[in-house]
Amino acid sequence: MNLVDIRQFFAEEIRAVANIQTDALATAFAKVSREHFLGPGPWQIASPDARGSSIGGTAIGTTYRATDDADPRHLYHNILIAIDPSRQLKLKEGGRALHVGCGVGYYTAIIAEVVGPNGHVTGIEIDADLASRARKNLAHLDHVEVLQADGGEFNSQPNDAIFINAGATHVRSDWLDNLRPGGRLLVPLTFAADPNANGMGFMLKVTYETQSYAARFLSPVMIFPCIGSRNEESNQRLLDSMKRGTWGSVQSLRRESHEPSDTCWLHDDNFCLSTLPGAEASSAPD
Repeated sequence: MNLVDIRQFFAEEIRAVANIQTDALATAFAKVSREHFLGPGPWQIASPDARGSSIGGTAIGTTYRATDDADPRHLYHNILIAIDPSRQLKLKEGGRALHVGCGVGYYTAIIAEVVGPNGHVTGIEIDADLASRARKNLAHLDHVEVLQADGGEFNSQPNDAIFINAGATHVRSDWLDNLRPGGRLLVPLTFAADPNANGMGFMLKVTYETQSYAARFLSPVMIFPCIGSRNEESNQRLLDSMKRGTWGSVQSLRRESHEPSDTCWLHDDNFCLSTLPGAEASSAPD
Protein backbone atom coordinates (compact mmCIF):
# COMPACT_ATOMS: atom_id res chain seq x y z
CA MET A 1 0.00 0.00 0.00
CA ASN A 2 1.53 3.34 -1.06
CA LEU A 3 1.25 6.65 0.83
CA VAL A 4 -1.66 7.86 -1.30
CA ASP A 5 -3.64 4.76 -0.37
CA ILE A 6 -2.62 5.08 3.28
CA ARG A 7 -3.77 8.72 3.41
CA GLN A 8 -7.11 7.70 1.91
CA PHE A 9 -7.48 4.91 4.48
CA PHE A 10 -6.57 7.41 7.21
CA ALA A 11 -9.27 9.80 6.01
CA GLU A 12 -11.90 7.05 5.96
CA GLU A 13 -10.89 6.02 9.49
CA ILE A 14 -11.26 9.63 10.64
CA ARG A 15 -14.64 9.86 8.90
CA ALA A 16 -15.92 6.78 10.74
CA VAL A 17 -14.48 7.53 14.18
CA ALA A 18 -15.36 11.24 14.23
CA ASN A 19 -18.67 10.87 12.34
CA ILE A 20 -17.59 13.42 9.74
CA GLN A 21 -20.58 14.31 7.57
CA THR A 22 -18.90 16.47 4.93
CA ASP A 23 -16.98 14.96 2.03
CA ALA A 24 -14.75 18.05 1.79
CA LEU A 25 -13.32 17.59 5.28
CA ALA A 26 -12.64 13.88 4.77
CA THR A 27 -11.01 14.67 1.43
CA ALA A 28 -8.80 17.28 3.11
CA PHE A 29 -7.42 14.71 5.55
CA ALA A 30 -6.65 12.44 2.58
CA LYS A 31 -4.93 15.12 0.49
CA VAL A 32 -2.79 17.01 3.03
CA SER A 33 0.57 15.33 3.69
CA ARG A 34 1.24 15.35 7.44
CA GLU A 35 4.93 14.60 6.99
CA HIS A 36 5.33 17.82 4.98
CA PHE A 37 4.73 19.80 8.18
CA LEU A 38 7.01 17.84 10.53
CA GLY A 39 10.74 17.62 10.95
CA PRO A 40 12.67 14.43 10.20
CA GLY A 41 11.43 11.32 12.02
CA PRO A 42 11.18 9.36 14.22
CA TRP A 43 8.37 11.41 15.76
CA GLN A 44 6.79 11.78 19.19
CA ILE A 45 3.09 10.95 18.81
CA ALA A 46 0.51 12.00 21.37
CA SER A 47 -2.39 9.77 22.33
CA PRO A 48 -5.14 10.11 24.96
CA ASP A 49 -4.54 8.55 28.37
CA ALA A 50 -7.61 8.13 30.57
CA ARG A 51 -5.36 7.67 33.58
CA GLY A 52 -4.38 11.34 33.52
CA SER A 53 -5.93 14.20 35.45
CA SER A 54 -9.65 14.90 35.65
CA ILE A 55 -11.98 17.88 35.63
CA GLY A 56 -15.28 17.53 37.42
CA GLY A 57 -15.00 13.75 37.15
CA THR A 58 -14.06 13.80 33.45
CA ALA A 59 -10.71 12.10 32.78
CA ILE A 60 -8.18 13.95 30.69
CA GLY A 61 -4.48 13.45 30.02
CA THR A 62 -1.83 12.91 27.37
CA THR A 63 1.04 10.48 26.92
CA TYR A 64 3.60 10.26 24.14
CA ARG A 65 5.34 7.46 22.30
CA ALA A 66 8.13 7.49 19.75
CA THR A 67 7.65 5.94 16.31
CA ASP A 68 9.98 3.06 15.47
CA ASP A 69 11.51 4.86 12.50
CA ALA A 70 11.00 7.76 10.08
CA ASP A 71 8.45 6.02 7.85
CA PRO A 72 5.57 8.51 7.21
CA ARG A 73 3.11 5.63 7.48
CA HIS A 74 3.32 6.03 11.28
CA LEU A 75 1.64 9.43 10.96
CA TYR A 76 -1.55 8.08 9.40
CA HIS A 77 -3.40 6.52 12.30
CA ASN A 78 -6.27 7.83 14.40
CA ILE A 79 -3.97 9.44 16.96
CA LEU A 80 -4.45 12.73 18.76
CA ILE A 81 -5.40 15.25 16.07
CA ALA A 82 -7.89 18.11 15.91
CA ILE A 83 -10.76 16.14 14.38
CA ASP A 84 -13.58 17.49 16.51
CA PRO A 85 -12.63 21.18 16.11
CA SER A 86 -12.32 20.71 12.35
CA ARG A 87 -15.83 19.25 12.25
CA GLN A 88 -17.39 21.77 14.63
CA LEU A 89 -16.16 24.72 12.57
CA LYS A 90 -18.63 23.67 9.82
CA LEU A 91 -16.31 24.94 7.11
CA LYS A 92 -17.69 25.46 3.62
CA GLU A 93 -16.22 26.11 0.19
CA GLY A 94 -15.51 29.81 -0.27
CA GLY A 95 -15.51 30.52 3.47
CA ARG A 96 -13.16 32.76 5.40
CA ALA A 97 -11.30 31.38 8.43
CA LEU A 98 -8.81 32.56 11.05
CA HIS A 99 -6.49 30.04 12.72
CA VAL A 100 -4.76 31.38 15.85
CA GLY A 101 -1.79 29.36 17.07
CA CYS A 102 -1.24 27.76 13.67
CA GLY A 103 2.14 26.23 14.59
CA VAL A 104 3.81 24.82 11.48
CA GLY A 105 0.56 24.95 9.51
CA TYR A 106 -0.87 21.41 9.26
CA TYR A 107 -4.39 22.22 10.43
CA THR A 108 -4.24 25.52 8.57
CA ALA A 109 -3.72 23.41 5.45
CA ILE A 110 -6.70 21.20 6.36
CA ILE A 111 -8.88 24.30 6.74
CA ALA A 112 -7.54 25.74 3.48
CA GLU A 113 -8.30 22.51 1.62
CA VAL A 114 -11.94 22.62 2.77
CA VAL A 115 -12.64 26.29 1.96
CA GLY A 116 -10.85 25.91 -1.37
CA PRO A 117 -9.17 28.54 -3.57
CA ASN A 118 -12.26 30.77 -3.47
CA GLY A 119 -11.98 31.00 0.30
CA HIS A 120 -9.33 32.60 2.48
CA VAL A 121 -7.42 31.42 5.55
CA THR A 122 -5.25 33.53 7.85
CA GLY A 123 -2.86 31.68 10.13
CA ILE A 124 -1.56 33.55 13.18
CA GLU A 125 1.48 32.35 15.12
CA ILE A 126 3.24 34.36 17.84
CA ASP A 127 6.44 32.27 17.74
CA ALA A 128 8.72 33.66 15.03
CA ASP A 129 10.35 30.32 14.16
CA LEU A 130 7.04 28.45 13.90
CA ALA A 131 5.51 31.28 11.86
CA SER A 132 8.44 31.12 9.43
CA ARG A 133 8.09 27.35 9.05
CA ALA A 134 4.33 27.63 8.53
CA ARG A 135 4.82 30.31 5.91
CA LYS A 136 7.19 28.03 3.97
CA ASN A 137 4.95 24.98 4.39
CA LEU A 138 1.91 26.84 3.07
CA ALA A 139 3.60 28.92 0.36
CA HIS A 140 1.99 26.81 -2.38
CA LEU A 141 -1.50 27.88 -1.28
CA ASP A 142 -2.37 31.30 -2.72
CA HIS A 143 -5.45 31.70 -0.53
CA VAL A 144 -3.50 31.31 2.73
CA GLU A 145 -1.50 33.94 4.58
CA VAL A 146 0.59 33.42 7.72
CA LEU A 147 1.36 36.28 10.07
CA GLN A 148 3.56 36.43 13.13
CA ALA A 149 1.36 38.25 15.63
CA ASP A 150 -0.61 38.07 18.86
CA GLY A 151 -3.82 36.39 17.76
CA GLY A 152 -5.81 38.18 20.44
CA GLU A 153 -4.94 41.61 19.09
CA PHE A 154 -5.24 40.89 15.38
CA ASN A 155 -8.13 42.51 13.52
CA SER A 156 -9.19 40.91 10.26
CA GLN A 157 -12.17 40.97 7.97
CA PRO A 158 -15.20 39.18 9.45
CA ASN A 159 -14.71 35.41 9.48
CA ASP A 160 -17.00 32.43 9.10
CA ALA A 161 -14.81 30.42 11.47
CA ILE A 162 -12.11 31.17 14.05
CA PHE A 163 -10.11 28.36 15.63
CA ILE A 164 -7.89 29.18 18.62
CA ASN A 165 -5.35 26.37 18.79
CA ALA A 166 -4.00 27.15 22.29
CA GLY A 167 -5.48 27.42 25.76
CA ALA A 168 -6.93 30.74 26.95
CA THR A 169 -8.33 31.70 30.34
CA HIS A 170 -10.94 33.97 28.79
CA VAL A 171 -12.67 34.83 25.51
CA ARG A 172 -11.02 37.87 23.96
CA SER A 173 -13.17 40.63 22.50
CA ASP A 174 -11.26 40.75 19.21
CA TRP A 175 -12.18 37.15 18.48
CA LEU A 176 -15.87 37.91 18.87
CA ASP A 177 -15.54 41.16 16.91
CA ASN A 178 -14.00 39.24 13.99
CA LEU A 179 -17.00 36.92 13.56
CA ARG A 180 -19.59 37.58 10.88
CA PRO A 181 -23.24 36.66 11.56
CA GLY A 182 -23.44 32.88 11.78
CA GLY A 183 -19.69 32.68 12.41
CA ARG A 184 -18.25 30.08 14.79
CA LEU A 185 -15.46 30.49 17.33
CA LEU A 186 -13.70 27.49 18.88
CA VAL A 187 -11.43 28.22 21.83
CA PRO A 188 -10.01 25.93 24.54
CA LEU A 189 -10.75 27.56 27.90
CA THR A 190 -8.12 26.16 30.24
CA PHE A 191 -6.73 26.71 33.73
CA ALA A 192 -3.20 25.93 34.90
CA ALA A 193 -1.12 26.18 38.07
CA ASP A 194 1.68 27.87 36.11
CA PRO A 195 1.01 30.49 33.38
CA ASN A 196 3.56 28.78 31.12
CA ALA A 197 2.32 25.23 31.70
CA ASN A 198 -0.13 23.19 29.66
CA GLY A 199 -3.66 23.84 30.86
CA MET A 200 -6.72 21.65 31.31
CA GLY A 201 -10.27 22.62 30.52
CA PHE A 202 -12.90 22.32 27.82
CA MET A 203 -13.27 23.33 24.19
CA LEU A 204 -15.85 26.13 23.93
CA LYS A 205 -17.89 26.76 20.80
CA VAL A 206 -19.46 30.20 20.33
CA THR A 207 -21.82 31.00 17.45
CA TYR A 208 -22.66 34.60 16.57
CA GLU A 209 -26.41 34.81 16.01
CA THR A 210 -26.59 38.55 15.10
CA GLN A 211 -28.39 39.62 18.28
CA SER A 212 -26.81 37.09 20.64
CA TYR A 213 -24.11 34.45 21.04
CA ALA A 214 -24.93 30.79 21.50
CA ALA A 215 -22.24 28.94 23.47
CA ARG A 216 -21.58 25.41 24.65
CA PHE A 217 -18.67 23.30 25.81
CA LEU A 218 -17.78 20.42 23.50
CA SER A 219 -15.16 18.19 25.11
CA PRO A 220 -12.26 18.09 27.58
CA VAL A 221 -8.91 19.38 26.38
CA MET A 222 -5.31 19.63 27.55
CA ILE A 223 -3.21 22.06 25.53
CA PHE A 224 -0.31 24.50 25.64
CA PRO A 225 -1.02 28.12 26.70
CA CYS A 226 -2.14 30.89 24.36
CA ILE A 227 0.41 33.64 24.98
CA GLY A 228 -1.31 36.96 25.64
CA SER A 229 -4.66 35.29 26.38
CA ARG A 230 -4.11 34.29 29.99
CA ASN A 231 -4.27 36.16 33.28
CA GLU A 232 -4.29 35.08 36.90
CA GLU A 233 -7.72 36.46 37.78
CA SER A 234 -9.49 34.77 34.85
CA ASN A 235 -7.56 31.56 35.53
CA GLN A 236 -8.93 31.44 39.09
CA ARG A 237 -12.50 32.28 38.03
CA LEU A 238 -12.41 29.53 35.41
CA LEU A 239 -11.00 27.00 37.89
CA ASP A 240 -13.72 27.85 40.43
CA SER A 241 -16.42 27.40 37.77
CA MET A 242 -14.94 24.12 36.52
CA LYS A 243 -14.88 22.71 40.04
CA ARG A 244 -18.67 22.94 40.16
CA GLY A 245 -18.85 20.36 37.37
CA THR A 246 -21.86 21.97 35.66
CA TRP A 247 -20.15 22.99 32.43
CA GLY A 248 -22.84 21.27 30.38
CA SER A 249 -25.38 23.89 31.51
CA VAL A 250 -23.76 26.72 29.51
CA GLN A 251 -25.98 27.91 26.63
CA SER A 252 -24.83 31.41 25.71
CA LEU A 253 -22.18 34.09 25.97
CA ARG A 254 -23.10 37.60 27.12
CA ARG A 255 -21.03 40.68 26.27
CA GLU A 256 -23.17 43.44 27.76
CA SER A 257 -22.40 44.76 31.23
CA HIS A 258 -24.57 43.19 33.94
CA GLU A 259 -24.45 42.19 37.57
CA PRO A 260 -23.54 38.57 38.40
CA SER A 261 -26.55 36.31 38.96
CA ASP A 262 -27.31 32.64 39.46
CA THR A 263 -27.54 32.24 35.65
CA CYS A 264 -23.87 33.26 35.27
CA TRP A 265 -21.81 30.07 35.08
CA LEU A 266 -18.66 32.17 34.62
CA HIS A 267 -18.75 35.95 35.08
CA ASP A 268 -15.55 37.57 33.83
CA ASP A 269 -14.57 41.17 33.17
CA ASN A 270 -15.58 41.36 29.49
CA PHE A 271 -17.81 38.35 28.96
CA CYS A 272 -20.12 35.98 30.78
CA LEU A 273 -20.96 32.35 30.08
CA SER A 274 -24.64 32.03 30.90
CA THR A 275 -27.01 29.15 31.49
CA LEU A 276 -29.73 31.13 29.69
CA PRO A 277 -30.43 30.50 25.98
CA GLY A 278 -28.94 33.17 23.71
CA ALA A 279 -32.16 35.09 23.02
CA GLU A 280 -33.11 35.16 26.70
CA ALA A 281 -29.60 36.16 27.76
CA SER A 282 -29.54 39.12 25.37
CA SER A 283 -32.80 40.45 26.82
CA ALA A 284 -32.00 39.70 30.46
CA PRO A 285 -31.96 42.73 32.78
CA ASP A 286 -28.57 44.30 33.51
